[in-house]
Amino acid sequence: MQMGELSNRILGGLYGQALGDAFAMPAYLRPEVTWERYGGWIEGFLPGPPDHPVHHGLPAGRVTDDTEQAFSLAAEIIREGEVTVEGAARALITWYDAIDGDSTPYVGPSTRRAVQALKSGVDPRTTGLQGDTDGGAMRICPVGLIHPGDPEGAVLDTVSACMPSHFTDVAISGAAAIAGAIATALIPGTTLEDIIESGRICAVEGVKHGSPWLGASIPRRIDAASQIASKSSPVLERIIDLYDLIGSTLATSEAVPCAFGILLLAKGDVMLCAKYSAALSGDADTVGAMACAMAGAWKGAMVFPGAIIEKITSANPELDFQGVAAGLIEIAARRLK
Repeated sequence: MQMGELSNRILGGLYGQALGDAFAMPAYLRPEVTWERYGGWIEGFLPGPPDHPVHHGLPAGRVTDDTEQAFSLAAEIIREGEVTVEGAARALITWYDAIDGDSTPYVGPSTRRAVQALKSGVDPRTTGLQGDTDGGAMRICPVGLIHPGDPEGAVLDTVSACMPSHFTDVAISGAAAIAGAIATALIPGTTLEDIIESGRICAVEGVKHGSPWLGASIPRRIDAASQIASKSSPVLERIIDLYDLIGSTLATSEAVPCAFGILLLAKGDVMLCAKYSAALSGDADTVGAMACAMAGAWKGAMVFPGAIIEKITSANPELDFQGVAAGLIEIAARRLK
Protein backbone atom coordinates (compact mmCIF):
# COMPACT_ATOMS: atom_id res chain seq x y z
CA MET A 1 0.00 0.00 0.00
CA GLN A 2 1.38 3.42 -0.97
CA MET A 3 2.14 5.59 2.07
CA GLY A 4 0.66 8.61 0.34
CA GLU A 5 -2.64 6.82 -0.07
CA LEU A 6 -2.61 5.62 3.54
CA SER A 7 -1.89 9.15 4.74
CA ASN A 8 -4.76 10.50 2.68
CA ARG A 9 -7.19 7.98 4.15
CA ILE A 10 -6.07 8.38 7.75
CA LEU A 11 -6.37 12.14 7.51
CA GLY A 12 -9.74 11.63 5.84
CA GLY A 13 -10.91 9.57 8.80
CA LEU A 14 -9.97 12.34 11.21
CA TYR A 15 -11.61 15.03 9.10
CA GLY A 16 -14.69 12.85 8.77
CA GLN A 17 -14.94 12.36 12.52
CA ALA A 18 -14.94 16.13 13.06
CA LEU A 19 -17.18 16.92 10.09
CA GLY A 20 -20.01 14.59 11.12
CA ASP A 21 -19.77 15.68 14.74
CA ALA A 22 -19.85 19.44 14.05
CA PHE A 23 -22.34 19.34 11.19
CA ALA A 24 -24.94 17.35 13.15
CA MET A 25 -24.27 19.12 16.46
CA PRO A 26 -27.21 21.59 16.16
CA ALA A 27 -29.81 18.90 15.36
CA TYR A 28 -32.63 18.46 17.86
CA LEU A 29 -33.79 15.29 19.56
CA ARG A 30 -36.44 14.33 17.02
CA PRO A 31 -36.26 14.59 13.21
CA GLU A 32 -39.58 16.42 12.86
CA VAL A 33 -38.38 19.08 15.32
CA THR A 34 -35.09 19.54 13.48
CA TRP A 35 -36.92 19.77 10.16
CA GLU A 36 -39.40 22.33 11.49
CA ARG A 37 -36.83 24.50 13.28
CA TYR A 38 -34.51 24.72 10.26
CA GLY A 39 -37.15 24.68 7.56
CA GLY A 40 -35.75 21.55 5.92
CA TRP A 41 -32.28 20.06 5.58
CA ILE A 42 -29.34 21.46 7.51
CA GLU A 43 -27.08 22.48 4.63
CA GLY A 44 -24.06 23.92 6.45
CA PHE A 45 -22.40 24.40 9.82
CA LEU A 46 -24.72 26.05 12.35
CA PRO A 47 -24.28 27.05 15.99
CA GLY A 48 -25.91 25.12 18.79
CA PRO A 49 -29.34 26.76 19.22
CA PRO A 50 -30.07 28.51 22.54
CA ASP A 51 -32.80 26.04 23.45
CA HIS A 52 -30.78 22.91 22.65
CA PRO A 53 -30.67 20.71 25.76
CA VAL A 54 -27.00 19.77 25.31
CA HIS A 55 -25.25 21.86 22.65
CA HIS A 56 -26.57 25.34 23.38
CA GLY A 57 -23.90 27.98 22.98
CA LEU A 58 -21.52 25.99 20.79
CA PRO A 59 -20.34 28.01 17.77
CA ALA A 60 -20.85 26.83 14.19
CA GLY A 61 -18.31 24.20 13.18
CA ARG A 62 -17.44 23.32 16.75
CA VAL A 63 -17.03 19.63 17.58
CA THR A 64 -18.35 17.99 20.73
CA ASP A 65 -17.08 15.32 23.11
CA ASP A 66 -17.04 12.71 20.31
CA THR A 67 -14.11 14.29 18.49
CA GLU A 68 -12.49 15.81 21.56
CA GLN A 69 -12.21 12.36 23.12
CA ALA A 70 -11.08 10.77 19.84
CA PHE A 71 -8.18 13.22 19.62
CA SER A 72 -7.31 12.78 23.27
CA LEU A 73 -7.21 9.01 22.74
CA ALA A 74 -5.13 9.47 19.59
CA ALA A 75 -2.60 11.56 21.52
CA GLU A 76 -2.10 8.75 24.04
CA ILE A 77 -1.83 6.14 21.30
CA ILE A 78 0.84 8.22 19.59
CA ARG A 79 2.68 8.86 22.86
CA GLU A 80 2.83 5.16 23.73
CA GLY A 81 3.01 3.79 20.21
CA GLU A 82 0.13 1.43 20.96
CA VAL A 83 -3.27 1.19 22.60
CA THR A 84 -3.21 0.51 26.34
CA VAL A 85 -5.82 0.53 29.07
CA GLU A 86 -3.77 3.02 31.07
CA GLY A 87 -3.40 5.33 28.08
CA ALA A 88 -7.12 5.21 27.38
CA ALA A 89 -7.81 6.13 31.01
CA ARG A 90 -5.35 9.05 30.88
CA ALA A 91 -6.96 10.24 27.64
CA LEU A 92 -10.36 10.42 29.33
CA ILE A 93 -9.09 12.26 32.39
CA THR A 94 -7.04 14.70 30.29
CA TRP A 95 -10.05 15.49 28.12
CA TYR A 96 -12.43 15.77 31.08
CA ASP A 97 -10.19 18.22 32.92
CA ALA A 98 -9.55 20.28 29.79
CA ILE A 99 -13.27 20.91 29.23
CA ASP A 100 -14.14 21.28 32.93
CA GLY A 101 -16.24 18.13 32.71
CA ASP A 102 -17.99 18.63 36.03
CA SER A 103 -19.90 21.57 34.55
CA THR A 104 -20.10 20.56 30.87
CA PRO A 105 -23.54 19.28 29.80
CA TYR A 106 -22.43 17.04 26.94
CA VAL A 107 -20.42 14.54 28.99
CA GLY A 108 -22.09 11.14 28.58
CA PRO A 109 -23.35 9.26 31.66
CA SER A 110 -21.05 6.24 31.33
CA THR A 111 -18.01 8.42 30.72
CA ARG A 112 -18.77 10.80 33.60
CA ARG A 113 -19.22 7.90 36.01
CA ALA A 114 -15.99 6.27 34.82
CA VAL A 115 -13.89 9.43 34.99
CA GLN A 116 -15.05 10.20 38.50
CA ALA A 117 -14.07 6.66 39.55
CA LEU A 118 -10.72 6.89 37.75
CA LYS A 119 -9.91 10.19 39.44
CA SER A 120 -10.61 8.61 42.82
CA GLY A 121 -8.01 5.92 42.12
CA VAL A 122 -10.15 2.97 41.02
CA ASP A 123 -8.44 0.44 38.73
CA PRO A 124 -9.22 1.34 35.08
CA ARG A 125 -9.89 -2.33 34.38
CA THR A 126 -13.01 -2.15 36.55
CA THR A 127 -14.34 1.39 36.05
CA GLY A 128 -16.17 0.57 32.82
CA LEU A 129 -18.05 -2.56 33.85
CA GLN A 130 -21.41 -0.78 33.62
CA GLY A 131 -20.66 1.48 30.64
CA ASP A 132 -23.20 0.58 27.98
CA THR A 133 -23.71 3.80 26.01
CA ASP A 134 -22.14 4.78 22.67
CA GLY A 135 -19.23 6.73 24.21
CA GLY A 136 -16.72 3.99 23.43
CA ALA A 137 -17.80 3.78 19.79
CA MET A 138 -17.91 7.53 19.20
CA ARG A 139 -14.20 7.99 19.98
CA ILE A 140 -12.80 4.73 18.58
CA CYS A 141 -11.81 6.13 15.17
CA PRO A 142 -8.04 6.36 15.92
CA VAL A 143 -7.96 2.67 16.83
CA GLY A 144 -9.34 1.73 13.42
CA LEU A 145 -6.94 4.11 11.70
CA ILE A 146 -3.81 2.36 13.04
CA HIS A 147 -4.97 -1.04 11.75
CA PRO A 148 -5.15 -0.75 7.94
CA GLY A 149 -6.56 -3.99 6.59
CA ASP A 150 -6.51 -5.62 10.03
CA PRO A 151 -10.00 -5.45 11.54
CA GLU A 152 -9.18 -8.34 13.88
CA GLY A 153 -6.36 -6.32 15.41
CA ALA A 154 -8.66 -3.33 15.66
CA VAL A 155 -11.12 -5.40 17.69
CA LEU A 156 -8.45 -6.44 20.18
CA ASP A 157 -7.28 -2.86 20.65
CA THR A 158 -10.89 -1.72 20.95
CA VAL A 159 -11.19 -3.83 24.09
CA SER A 160 -8.29 -1.97 25.71
CA ALA A 161 -9.48 1.44 24.51
CA CYS A 162 -13.00 0.93 25.89
CA MET A 163 -12.14 -0.84 29.12
CA PRO A 164 -11.87 2.22 31.41
CA SER A 165 -15.37 3.49 30.60
CA HIS A 166 -17.35 1.11 28.36
CA PHE A 167 -16.38 -2.45 29.24
CA THR A 168 -19.73 -4.13 28.63
CA ASP A 169 -20.23 -6.62 25.83
CA VAL A 170 -22.74 -4.42 24.01
CA ALA A 171 -20.48 -1.35 24.14
CA ILE A 172 -17.44 -3.33 22.97
CA SER A 173 -19.52 -4.85 20.16
CA GLY A 174 -20.53 -1.41 18.88
CA ALA A 175 -17.07 0.12 19.17
CA ALA A 176 -15.49 -2.92 17.52
CA ALA A 177 -17.91 -2.58 14.60
CA ILE A 178 -16.81 1.01 13.95
CA ALA A 179 -13.09 0.33 14.47
CA GLY A 180 -13.14 -2.75 12.25
CA ALA A 181 -15.07 -0.98 9.51
CA ILE A 182 -12.57 1.91 9.52
CA ALA A 183 -9.63 -0.52 9.41
CA THR A 184 -11.18 -2.16 6.35
CA ALA A 185 -12.06 1.17 4.72
CA LEU A 186 -8.38 2.15 4.64
CA ILE A 187 -7.53 -0.46 2.02
CA PRO A 188 -7.76 0.65 -1.65
CA GLY A 189 -10.32 -1.26 -3.68
CA THR A 190 -12.57 -1.94 -0.69
CA THR A 191 -16.28 -1.63 -1.46
CA LEU A 192 -18.93 -0.09 0.73
CA GLU A 193 -20.41 -3.55 1.17
CA ASP A 194 -17.01 -4.83 2.37
CA ILE A 195 -16.87 -2.09 4.99
CA ILE A 196 -20.35 -2.79 6.33
CA GLU A 197 -19.78 -6.55 6.38
CA SER A 198 -16.49 -6.03 8.23
CA GLY A 199 -18.29 -3.93 10.81
CA ARG A 200 -20.92 -6.62 11.27
CA ILE A 201 -18.30 -9.36 11.71
CA CYS A 202 -16.32 -7.24 14.18
CA ALA A 203 -19.49 -6.58 16.17
CA VAL A 204 -19.90 -10.36 16.48
CA GLU A 205 -16.34 -10.65 17.78
CA GLY A 206 -16.64 -7.64 20.05
CA VAL A 207 -19.61 -8.97 21.99
CA LYS A 208 -17.37 -11.78 23.28
CA HIS A 209 -15.59 -9.23 25.47
CA GLY A 210 -16.65 -7.18 28.47
CA SER A 211 -19.19 -7.75 31.19
CA PRO A 212 -22.51 -9.28 30.04
CA TRP A 213 -25.06 -6.51 29.63
CA LEU A 214 -28.52 -5.94 28.22
CA GLY A 215 -28.85 -4.62 24.70
CA ALA A 216 -30.09 -5.63 21.28
CA SER A 217 -27.79 -7.46 18.86
CA ILE A 218 -25.66 -4.92 17.04
CA PRO A 219 -24.84 -7.24 14.09
CA ARG A 220 -28.53 -7.91 13.50
CA ARG A 221 -29.36 -4.24 13.83
CA ILE A 222 -26.63 -3.37 11.32
CA ASP A 223 -28.41 -5.75 8.94
CA ALA A 224 -31.76 -4.13 9.72
CA ALA A 225 -30.39 -0.62 9.24
CA SER A 226 -28.84 -1.68 5.93
CA GLN A 227 -32.19 -3.05 4.77
CA ILE A 228 -33.89 0.24 5.60
CA ALA A 229 -31.18 2.23 3.83
CA SER A 230 -31.49 0.04 0.73
CA LYS A 231 -35.21 0.69 0.20
CA SER A 232 -36.42 2.64 -2.82
CA SER A 233 -38.51 5.11 -0.80
CA PRO A 234 -37.49 8.81 -0.59
CA VAL A 235 -34.32 9.50 1.40
CA LEU A 236 -36.04 11.43 4.16
CA GLU A 237 -38.52 8.61 4.68
CA ARG A 238 -35.66 6.16 5.09
CA ILE A 239 -33.94 8.48 7.57
CA ILE A 240 -37.15 8.67 9.62
CA ASP A 241 -37.45 4.89 9.43
CA LEU A 242 -33.93 4.60 10.86
CA TYR A 243 -34.94 6.87 13.71
CA ASP A 244 -38.24 5.10 14.39
CA LEU A 245 -37.18 1.49 13.88
CA ILE A 246 -33.48 1.44 14.85
CA GLY A 247 -33.31 4.46 17.13
CA SER A 248 -30.91 7.35 17.58
CA THR A 249 -30.32 7.55 21.33
CA LEU A 250 -27.18 7.15 23.43
CA ALA A 251 -27.69 3.38 23.32
CA THR A 252 -24.84 1.66 21.48
CA SER A 253 -27.27 -0.78 19.87
CA GLU A 254 -29.07 2.17 18.27
CA ALA A 255 -26.41 4.75 17.36
CA VAL A 256 -23.90 2.31 15.86
CA PRO A 257 -26.33 0.50 13.51
CA CYS A 258 -27.76 3.89 12.51
CA ALA A 259 -24.26 5.04 11.55
CA PHE A 260 -23.95 2.09 9.18
CA GLY A 261 -27.42 2.82 7.81
CA ILE A 262 -26.49 6.46 7.16
CA LEU A 263 -23.20 5.40 5.56
CA LEU A 264 -25.04 3.11 3.14
CA LEU A 265 -27.84 5.59 2.49
CA ALA A 266 -25.26 8.24 1.58
CA LYS A 267 -23.32 5.73 -0.55
CA GLY A 268 -20.20 6.65 1.37
CA ASP A 269 -20.31 10.33 0.43
CA VAL A 270 -18.89 12.21 3.43
CA MET A 271 -20.97 15.36 2.96
CA LEU A 272 -24.19 13.39 2.54
CA CYS A 273 -23.34 11.34 5.63
CA ALA A 274 -23.13 14.59 7.61
CA LYS A 275 -26.32 15.99 6.11
CA TYR A 276 -28.31 12.80 6.65
CA SER A 277 -27.03 12.40 10.23
CA ALA A 278 -28.22 15.92 11.05
CA ALA A 279 -31.66 15.13 9.63
CA LEU A 280 -31.76 11.90 11.66
CA SER A 281 -31.55 13.93 14.89
CA GLY A 282 -31.35 12.32 18.33
CA ASP A 283 -27.70 11.60 19.12
CA ALA A 284 -26.97 12.96 15.66
CA ASP A 285 -23.48 14.26 16.34
CA THR A 286 -22.34 10.81 17.44
CA VAL A 287 -23.97 9.05 14.50
CA GLY A 288 -22.45 11.68 12.20
CA ALA A 289 -18.98 11.32 13.72
CA MET A 290 -19.01 7.56 13.25
CA ALA A 291 -20.57 7.53 9.77
CA CYS A 292 -18.32 10.29 8.44
CA ALA A 293 -15.20 8.75 10.01
CA MET A 294 -15.91 5.54 8.09
CA ALA A 295 -16.66 7.48 4.89
CA GLY A 296 -13.60 9.71 5.31
CA ALA A 297 -11.30 6.74 5.80
CA TRP A 298 -12.78 5.17 2.65
CA LYS A 299 -12.71 8.24 0.44
CA GLY A 300 -9.67 10.06 1.85
CA ALA A 301 -9.02 13.69 2.76
CA MET A 302 -8.87 14.78 -0.88
CA VAL A 303 -12.66 14.57 -1.25
CA PHE A 304 -13.34 17.16 1.45
CA PRO A 305 -14.13 20.62 0.06
CA GLY A 306 -11.51 23.18 1.04
CA ALA A 307 -14.08 25.41 2.70
CA ILE A 308 -15.20 22.52 4.91
CA ILE A 309 -11.67 21.78 6.10
CA GLU A 310 -11.02 25.48 6.68
CA LYS A 311 -14.15 25.79 8.83
CA ILE A 312 -13.42 22.67 10.87
CA THR A 313 -9.84 23.70 11.56
CA SER A 314 -10.64 27.34 12.35
CA ALA A 315 -13.53 26.44 14.68
CA ASN A 316 -11.39 23.88 16.52
CA PRO A 317 -7.86 25.36 16.65
CA GLU A 318 -6.75 22.97 19.40
CA LEU A 319 -7.22 19.95 17.12
CA ASP A 320 -3.98 19.28 15.25
CA PHE A 321 -5.32 17.25 12.34
CA GLN A 322 -2.06 17.09 10.43
CA GLY A 323 0.07 16.30 13.47
CA VAL A 324 -2.25 13.61 14.80
CA ALA A 325 -2.57 12.08 11.35
CA ALA A 326 1.24 11.95 11.04
CA GLY A 327 1.55 10.18 14.39
CA LEU A 328 -1.13 7.63 13.54
CA ILE A 329 0.36 7.08 10.07
CA GLU A 330 3.71 6.17 11.63
CA ILE A 331 2.09 3.53 13.84
CA ALA A 332 -0.09 2.21 10.99
CA ALA A 333 2.91 1.97 8.66
CA ARG A 334 4.81 -0.14 11.18
CA ARG A 335 1.88 -2.55 11.36
CA LEU A 336 1.93 -2.98 7.58
CA LYS A 337 5.54 -4.20 7.57
